[in-house]
Amino acid sequence: MPNVYDILLERGYIKQSTHEEEIRELLGKEKVTFYIGFDPTADSLHVGHFLQMMVMHYMQEAGHRPIALLGGGTTMVGDPTGKTDMRKMLSKEQIQHNAECFKKQFSRLVDFKDDKAILANNADWLLNLNYIEFLRDIGVHFSVNKMLTAECFKQRLERGLSFLEFNYMLMQGYDFLELNRRYGCVLELGGDDQWSNIIAGVELIRKKEQKPAFGMTFTLLTKSDGKKMGKTEGGAIWLDPEKTSPYEFYQYWRNIGDADVEKCLALLTFLPMDEVKRLGSLPGEEINEAKKVLAYEVTKIVHGLKEAEKAKEAAEALFSGGQNMENVPTVEIGENSLGCSIVELLADLQILPSKSEVRRLIQQNGLTVNDEKITDPKLLITKDSFKDGEMLIRRGKKKYNRIILK
Repeated sequence: MPNVYDILLERGYIKQSTHEEEIRELLGKEKVTFYIGFDPTADSLHVGHFLQMMVMHYMQEAGHRPIALLGGGTTMVGDPTGKTDMRKMLSKEQIQHNAECFKKQFSRLVDFKDDKAILANNADWLLNLNYIEFLRDIGVHFSVNKMLTAECFKQRLERGLSFLEFNYMLMQGYDFLELNRRYGCVLELGGDDQWSNIIAGVELIRKKEQKPAFGMTFTLLTKSDGKKMGKTEGGAIWLDPEKTSPYEFYQYWRNIGDADVEKCLALLTFLPMDEVKRLGSLPGEEINEAKKVLAYEVTKIVHGLKEAEKAKEAAEALFSGGQNMENVPTVEIGENSLGCSIVELLADLQILPSKSEVRRLIQQNGLTVNDEKITDPKLLITKDSFKDGEMLIRRGKKKYNRIILK
């Protein structure tokens, strides 16, 4: 059986490692407990987290034990990484609810039965810390000069970095130390934007415990232009079907850029790498076949076979001018909703996130209602706007929504 390190490397997950050869050797010869942290700031994971879930799955399949660490404590402070503003603070109840939603989504790819994986919460050790003891025991090992060179702090310094957020690196380092003491965890994984925080934990364990500890980051899910993947004009692409329907989820992957197809097939599906390379190298228009495979495979993993089939059928029916609308995102309205403008209707129904987004789409000639291009943002919605009680909205070339008049 190949070493999981080589599998992750071949598929393009690994970005940086603290001790590459030692990590590879360790993963090849013994069962390793590792962890990835997830801050429960929302009640669903999104596609950026999905890549990390795939890594957990590959590692568990190879016999290693994942810890999904929920940041119940750190979420109450906020991670400054990649942020230009302070993160909104959540209550304990909100964090607990979000954590329960996460576990359900993790379970699609990670087996928590019989201690094969652990769901931990750093609130268990962070919330009751004695501040003076923490400073003496942990703070003494951190150099402020070195911390200020970390990318996550450099970006925020110009705009203002609160002392609250400055503590984040200490707490994440302490998490790794606690997991090492409690569960024998020796490896921390995370997105490449977490590199500075991961190194902090590795060095803390080596100083405090005089034991080996390791860190590894994986590539962030970005488009070929460097922007983060998983955002649309409607917001994040969530794994919760209530927040992003399986059809919208499928369509997102069906419509990604040609240059991103092979990378996404490697990172987000279980297809063998020779098939990934074959699909990724399809010429010209044929690359659309690869996008269909990607959309189907990712939707199947996240939402199950039945939903993937339904999303695929709906997409094909619309593309070929068919009439199968039952799987298109649909909302019902009453006659009391009539009389408003198209801009107000689409914003109120959250088909687009704001009135300005609707206006922008109209200006760009990107909005079609019942096969008619909309050019007037003041267009009033009446009973006559519906055909047989339905209105079909098309945004751009391939994004559909259906509104039913009750």
